[in-house]
Amino acid sequence: MNDISAKSEFVTHALVEALPYIQKFRDKTMVVKYGGAAQTDEALKVTFAKDIALLSNLNIRVVIVHGGGKEISSISNQLGISSTFINGQRVTSEEMLDVVIMVLGGKINKEIVGLINRQGAKSVGISGKDGGLLKAKKIVMENGDDLGWVGEVEKVDEKILNVLLDNGFIPVVSPIGWGEEGKPFNINADIAASSIAKALKAEKLIYISDVPGVMIDNERVGSIDQDSAEKYILEGKITGGMIPKARSAFDTIEGGVNKVHLIDGKTPHALLLELFTDEGIGTQFIS
Repeated sequence: MNDISAKSEFVTHALVEALPYIQKFRDKTMVVKYGGAAQTDEALKVTFAKDIALLSNLNIRVVIVHGGGKEISSISNQLGISSTFINGQRVTSEEMLDVVIMVLGGKINKEIVGLINRQGAKSVGISGKDGGLLKAKKIVMENGDDLGWVGEVEKVDEKILNVLLDNGFIPVVSPIGWGEEGKPFNINADIAASSIAKALKAEKLIYISDVPGVMIDNERVGSIDQDSAEKYILEGKITGGMIPKARSAFDTIEGGVNKVHLIDGKTPHALLLELFTDEGIGTQFIS
């Protein structure tokens, strides 16, 4: 078989395999939490933008929620503001809150919007404060630790997202919420994405991170339900940070989202490979 024939066969197989998924997901809503290497590596940024543009052109309604912890730490260090963490959560002082808003709502958000728009799609950057999207309240730690201006989502008013989606736009959301008196709160991007997915009753919530998914005995698990996950946790096969990730995924499903996916963004076009191939490349959490 010559190179042209081999390439033709590969492309044909890929398209035929993708067709039923394209038909199934048409007009469905997907929330993508964008983070990890895919958000910092220049080449992966472009492939992610291409993936999102393709989904939009297939009439899949996409909402992106992004983080930006590394960039916040970098900019704050340049400004002489030290970063402090408690149990993995950034302590957000008044000074740090200004940096968070500047980096998340400005620099990173607009970069993502620009990358997607350059691929011919239509994206709009907003923060959780815009349109009252994310109402938040201060996180109160049980042990008395104070995280400063760090909030948890109290309510999602998804109207602004539906207006944008209904008109063919891709909302790119920075996870900054608003409190009772209009004070901004820094919100964990995973939590913001889950809250938005539940409010929209999304078909899927997809976490793009730097891990290949749930690993059991050094093998990636393609799909997992809650009973199996809890069994693996008891057996010590799901450990560390994967425990809260898994439990959060099932909480999201209980909130009305059909499936939650965890994929490795270091793989180019990871999003398309997970959505449009039979085997996928990550782990899907199912009811």
